[in-house]
Amino acid sequence: MQMRPLFAAVVLAATTFTANAAEELVVYSARIDDLIKPVFDAYTAKTGVKVSFITDKEAPLLARLKAEGANTPADMLITVDAGNLWQASQEDVLEPVTSKVIEANIPAQYRATNNTWTGLSLRARTLAYSTERVKDGELSTYEALGDANMEGRLCLRTSQKVYNQSLTAAMLKTWGEEKTEAVVKSWVNNLATDVFSDDTALLKAIDAGQCDVGIVNSYYYGRLLASQPDLKVKLFWPNQADRGVHVNLSGAGVTKHAPHKAEAIKLLEWMTGPEAQSIFAKLNMEFPANPSVEPAPEVKSWGEFKADTINVEFAGKLQPEAIKLMDRAGWK
Repeated sequence: MQMRPLFAAVVLAATTFTANAAEELVVYSARIDDLIKPVFDAYTAKTGVKVSFITDKEAPLLARLKAEGANTPADMLITVDAGNLWQASQEDVLEPVTSKVIEANIPAQYRATNNTWTGLSLRARTLAYSTERVKDGELSTYEALGDANMEGRLCLRTSQKVYNQSLTAAMLKTWGEEKTEAVVKSWVNNLATDVFSDDTALLKAIDAGQCDVGIVNSYYYGRLLASQPDLKVKLFWPNQADRGVHVNLSGAGVTKHAPHKAEAIKLLEWMTGPEAQSIFAKLNMEFPANPSVEPAPEVKSWGEFKADTINVEFAGKLQPEAIKLMDRAGWK
């Protein structure tokens, strides 16, 4: 996902960000501005508390939090993928938050076991296929993408992206190292072309006939379909007879040295509730992390599915092993 750079005036602005707790909060966000600003605007309209946010990629934001330490102006960190959230927790920049509100709103599998972060919106990393070249019954599981009938028909995004690292980590948790490595090698052997830099390019390749099947985050499909209604690609929910679809998330945590900790917790709790969850669902073409909130109509039209129930935290815990395995298997 593309993130715009830090504002040049961040350092100067940081001195003014430590405003009265009842008036202003500061968020470091690795989400595109358009996907998060309406949420903050709604909170400000509801409470009067202004939310200022700085947008950058995950790694620079984490490095900034570590460098600032107790002097950080940031009250909250928002980022994508459980692997990145787990890493932030490991780097000790997030504060454990015990909240009955969050526990009631978000299932345990989408929260950190040490309470340092919670999921806010979900994305399925699922199969996308050509409606012209894939027949009914040809798709079943992630693992089956390595079968003989898929030889020369598969597209994959680069292994350098955390989304694929998290998928592989989830497989490691479920199947163990030997089986997971065999599956990943079979995928590489079935590639139709070189790996892609992003999911949108992969989807376009399926539509253009470069390959027949790929693995993508569901929201990329929704965004491309909105701009290209004649897209000859659909989503398929794999592994419905066993572990279910791999689901990851975007999420947030209160920073360890938050200047306005109590207010930050209130914002985090509100973001897990129905009002904010509905905004997330509409803007992001993602699934609400709160199961009581309906997805947007276009997302709901993709059909219901059984999701994997393992805690997404394993996407971070097993990430180093997943990266090594992907490298051994030749996934570039």
